[in-house]
Amino acid sequence: MRIPTHLAEIDPRVYAWLPDFPGTWGMANCTLITSGSAALLVDTPYTAQLTHLLKSAAYQVLPPPAEISTVVNTHANGDHSYGNGEFPGAEIISTDANLRHLCVEPGPDQLEALLDGCRPDDLIGRYLLAHFGRYDFRGLRLTPPTRTFTGRLEVPVGDLTVELIEVGPAHTVGDLIVHVPDSGLVCAGDVLFIGDVPVHWAGPLEGVITACQQILDLNPGVVVPGHGPLVGPKEVRSYMEYVAGVRDRIHSLHAQGLDVEEASRILLSERRPGLGLWERLAVLTATEYRHLDALNEPALLLQVLSTAVRLAPESVPGTALPRYTFPGQRHPRS
Repeated sequence: MRIPTHLAEIDPRVYAWLPDFPGTWGMANCTLITSGSAALLVDTPYTAQLTHLLKSAAYQVLPPPAEISTVVNTHANGDHSYGNGEFPGAEIISTDANLRHLCVEPGPDQLEALLDGCRPDDLIGRYLLAHFGRYDFRGLRLTPPTRTFTGRLEVPVGDLTVELIEVGPAHTVGDLIVHVPDSGLVCAGDVLFIGDVPVHWAGPLEGVITACQQILDLNPGVVVPGHGPLVGPKEVRSYMEYVAGVRDRIHSLHAQGLDVEEASRILLSERRPGLGLWERLAVLTATEYRHLDALNEPALLLQVLSTAVRLAPESVPGTALPRYTFPGQRHPRS
């Protein structure tokens, strides 16, 4: 398990930052696209310390005087956007809908206060400390996009054209994917998880499947998921089949009249071996039930996550929680 000190080269103009931390929250992939003296970064890490590590790795491959002048957020979750403020002066691009998501996720200062108040003898507190207590959110400034769009947007990066394609609502209300035609690359953001059970806050799950089909329609050679290793079309199709199976099972349980808790417990008992973070199945259930029950109010991320942990207490015995360490971890709190 490691935080990369170097970027993985996809081709001479595209590089990926791929933290290898399966089974935990917050360690998201980022992608650097560069041509000449221009550079665009897809997503920023969760904390200032992690962002500085990424920047150090990026400037190992960027030729002087290239600077990262454009940041694209695939969506507004903090692990893909809290590092925005570490790129002063950069244009930050996302979808118009992405701005609505900012209202339902706690900001860095709120997360700090929440974690400082967690107690390890409380089920929810222990889970939050184990997964989020390692992150130091102090000093972060929530930096929203400076430019937004709907539909599609082409962004020049030197002699490259980078295509931004809105695919939400899916994982969140404002998802986008990034296509670099000259490299056969798509950055999927969190419409695609590899190695762990996915978590989708907006839905419906059919929207996630449709977003993945949009990725396949671009005929990519390489896909950068929001979390996990680089993949190709085969893995994207496999992921779509998994999400479709979960969706169909949730719909069946809903049709039987089971409530969210009852359905979630059944899904947890039927979990697929080999995937981490299986308590997220309860989040998927709650998300899909909101659509099936035609509930329109936005879901509060921490409330939904708390429900998932409560429904799957066996997922958080002390020895089962990941204990990864990395620079910037707040050891006294976690």
